Parts: sequence; structure tokens; C-alpha cells
Amino acid sequence: MAAPTVSKAASLGCNNKPAFPELDFRSGARVEELNKLIQEFTKHDQREYDDQRALEIHTAKDFIFSMLGMVQKLDQKLPVANEYLLLSGGVREGVVDLDLDELNVYARGTDYDMDFTLLVPALKLHDRNQPVTLDMRHSALCHSWLSLRLFDEGTISKWKDCCTIVDHINGATNYFFSPTKVADWFYDSISIVLSEVQKKPQRGMPKVEKVEKNGTIISIILGVGSSRMLYDIVPVVSFKGWPAVAQSWLMENHFWDGKITEEEVISGFYLVPACSYKGKKDNEWRLSFARSEVQLKKCISGSLMQAYQACKAIIIKLLSRPKAISPYHLRSMMLWACDRLPANYLAQEDYAAHFLLGLIDDLQHCLVNKMCPNYFIPQCNMLEHLSEETVVLHARKLSSVRSDPAEHLRTAIEHVKAANRLTLELQRRGSTTSIPSPQSDGGDPNQPDDRLAKKLQQLVTENPGKSISVFINPDDVTRPHFRIDDKFF
Repeated sequence: MAAPTVSKAASLGCNNKPAFPELDFRSGARVEELNKLIQEFTKHDQREYDDQRALEIHTAKDFIFSMLGMVQKLDQKLPVANEYLLLSGGVREGVVDLDLDELNVYARGTDYDMDFTLLVPALKLHDRNQPVTLDMRHSALCHSWLSLRLFDEGTISKWKDCCTIVDHINGATNYFFSPTKVADWFYDSISIVLSEVQKKPQRGMPKVEKVEKNGTIISIILGVGSSRMLYDIVPVVSFKGWPAVAQSWLMENHFWDGKITEEEVISGFYLVPACSYKGKKDNEWRLSFARSEVQLKKCISGSLMQAYQACKAIIIKLLSRPKAISPYHLRSMMLWACDRLPANYLAQEDYAAHFLLGLIDDLQHCLVNKMCPNYFIPQCNMLEHLSEETVVLHARKLSSVRSDPAEHLRTAIEHVKAANRLTLELQRRGSTTSIPSPQSDGGDPNQPDDRLAKKLQQLVTENPGKSISVFINPDDVTRPHFRIDDKFF
């Protein structure tokens, strides 16, 4: 029997039907259009810094670090040689796993132009190479009480007024470090220092526009030149090493394997001042892996990060009331997706639309099932406490986004453009305290020169999302030493 013949057109794969645009099955949106909208959002959301703005960023940061050096001098509570973690983005942006319920609402453009989170260790435990075992007998997963018995008598003496006291049957007294009392002390100390500083204003000094205690976080808005900068300052306990409760996570395969070393990922962790849903606020701290997350971010593709930022902008406003889902939940889902999906798929530059739709689907799945595992401690379900009513409400809101993602992206774009317009209008009015331009001559010879501004701009643009540590001598706060990851400046 003769073999069937195949036409030349068929053998060449020709098809007379016109190529159909790629569509999203659920919404009918064109994937190409969604990609363009995400690109437009990214363009407006990411601001480029000129020399003047870079100098303003440095001036605000230097003011905050100098203020903390003065806080240390008040009563010697803070470590003399301290190491801070400076993160781009405020607490409301989900850069740290903290509860947002008690935070006042600040909006970019209306209240500030740039936002940062600064983790300030009140205590450090950096002398252990073994896995750190915490006292979790009284706490939910991912949380712990902290006994000062881990520290020396001098530390106990300095901090016992910021502790809750538990007397045992055998007559021993145990001091538990209290996140609420530490936050109260920190806010009072910062207020005292700022009050003294403002009595003797110096040329070029930032204007303190707002100082507020939001739960256990101190939020400071500074006016510097034509910019307003929000600093969310968080008192923490800093540990070197890795917590025993997260040891099993290290045994699994992860997307960052072979891209960064395990030593970079597990260099340290924090206790941040936040408690579980039914925890005791005065005693309970939450484990934070912010330092590790900075390292993991290096391994996430640009297109996935663009999708994440766009998705975050949509859900922050849509799911703001009642507060059940935070941007940190979305960040955790993104990390899980990186573990689940092939690296070459996530590296596709033109797949941002697919990633956005996938993140929305993931978020809705987590809500419906009331299940969002912590990335580092998977047995901890961060949505376990939600009521059925709240879950259904937010799932319905997300369903509306999934039905018309293009429209919600356009709304997010309009919001970020409006914020940028407000910032430009403020710059034109020059309503905040001005500082000398890098190009200006005369004035205080101690003012940073053009070289400093250019150097800082280079650090900002070349090191997005990196871990920036600062070492300060409180006796000479004019000379901070910077470490970006493992590189010193």
C-alpha cells in the first residue's frame, strides 16, 4: 500500500488561518495588552534619582543614623556597635512581616515621596554558631517569648524596666523582653532626642514633619529639600545563625540553590515586635527572615518582580478593609511560586502578564482555603485566624480583579501617576526645608560635595533590594561605615 502523501503546504506547517492573539481564558484580556500595562506601571512606579535627590536621600539617612546614635547615648541601652538593616519600602509595602492593623494610613504623593524600613537591634545575640533554640512554649508557630537569661547581668540590669516579670515556684525571677514596652521606650527616647535637636537647628538639617508611634513601629516623615521621606523604624532582636524551628526548610530544594550560597541565606534572623492572633502582646515576638529575603530577591526574575509590584499595588487598596491580606502574604506566595515553577519559565521576559494572573489566582486559592504557609516555616499558616466572612469578602473582591485585570491595572497606573504629580507639584512649590544643591558654591564646608552625591546615587541604582548594614560609633556619628551585602564602603 502506498504511503499517504502530505501536501507541501502542510509539510511546511503553513496555515491560512490568521494568527490569533493570545488571550486570558478567564477575562478575555489580551496578554500583549496586559504586558504593556504592567510595563507602563513599572515605568511610573520606579523613579530615577538625580544628584539632588540622591543627596537628599543621603541627608535624611544620615540624620536618622545620627539620631539613633544620640538615642544610644541617652541611657546606653542600645548596643554601642550596632548593625542596622535598611530596606527600600515602608512597612505598609510588606518588606517585613508585621501587622498593619494598628498603622495609620500614609499615601505616597500625599504624605511622602519615598519610604524606607529600618530594623534597629535593641539586643544582639551574635556569638552562637549552633541553631538558635527559642522559647516557643507559650506561643503560636513563628512566634516566641524572649528570656533575658540568654544575656549577661549587665544587659538584664539595663533592660529590666522593659520586661514583664515571671516569678517561679523555686523563687527565681525570669525577665521576658516585652515588645510593647521596648517600643514605648524607643518612641519616648526618639521624641526626647528630636526635641533637643530641633532646639538647635543647623543649616541643611531635615525638617521633622511627623513622628508617630504606630503600634510597635515609630514612623518619621522628614522634609529634605524637595522630598519627603518616610522612615518606619522597627526595634528588633538580632540573631546570627538560624532558628532550630526552621532547620527542616534547609533540607528542601529551593529556587536559589546554586545561585547564592546557603551561608548567605542563613546568616541571621530577627525577632520583630508582633504577636500571633491569640498571643500575648506584651511578651510575644515574631520571627522575621528579612535579611534572608534580601538575598533571595537577587534570584527573582525582573518580569516576575514587575508582576509582583503591579499585583501589590492592586491588592493594597482593594483588600485594605478589613485588613486580612498584607503585601507580605503576596511576597510569600511569590517565593513559593519560585520553588514550584521551572527557572527557565520564570525567566521569560514577556511573561509578566502570566505571572500577574498567576499571583492573583494563587492569592484567591490561599484565601478560599485559608492557607498561606510561611515560606521559611511552612507549618505556620499565616491565614489560619481568618473568619469565613472575611475570606468570602476578599475572595469576591479578587474575583472582580481576575475578571478584568486590565481595568485594575489602569486604575493602579492612574494612582501612581497621581502620586508622582503630587510629588512634582510639591517640588515646584519648594514647601519643605531646602538643602544646598550639590552644584552650589559657598556655605558650610562640611556639607557633602558633588562626589558624595554621585557616589550615593551609584549605590542606590546599582544595589536595588540589597542588604545595607551600617556600623556607627556613637562618639562620632559623622562617619558611618556602610556594608552592602559583604562589601564595605
